[in-house]
Amino acid sequence: MKLKDIDKQTYRSRLNQVIVVFIITLAILAVTFGAILIALFTDPLAVDNVTISSVNAAVESAGESSNFKYNFLGVVLALLACGAILQKLKDKPFFDEIYYIWQLKQIQNTIYRRLKKIKKASLDGDENALIVLKFYYASLKQLYILDDNTITMSTLMSEISKLDTLISESDKEIHVDQFTQVMLSSYK
Repeated sequence: MKLKDIDKQTYRSRLNQVIVVFIITLAILAVTFGAILIALFTDPLAVDNVTISSVNAAVESAGESSNFKYNFLGVVLALLACGAILQKLKDKPFFDEIYYIWQLKQIQNTIYRRLKKIKKASLDGDENALIVLKFYYASLKQLYILDDNTITMSTLMSEISKLDTLISESDKEIHVDQFTQVMLSSYK
């Protein structure tokens, strides 16, 4: 994966729009699916000759026959439907920045789980480990800037400085663009 320049305002605006639409769609679908499931699989209450005692009995029996499982299944179905919708839309130009950042975070998670081994290999002069670290730190910096994460930026800049020193001492040409995901297979 290659790092791309992302316009922060465009990314934040589109991400916020997707989040709002996702939440609204999820809520509407969850309620709709829940209502459909309840209508299909529960017995309707007979409302003929309603008396106070029959209302009390209905309230007491409602506690015993909860529709929680149908409502929960409605939420699960709504999540699946929203996931399928997002899967179909991910290749649309509107989602370019959002999908790129999602992919980048997936790669960062993979690297993070192997970071200890990668750092050890980089200290031993492993060129692939140096490339992976260079990519990892550059991608973290990009995400920190996009997310306004100023708290950990100084720590990251310190790690980048240490890596640059290590690279210069190794006399190797290391660039972010050299990174490929295949390099990660060596550090399981």
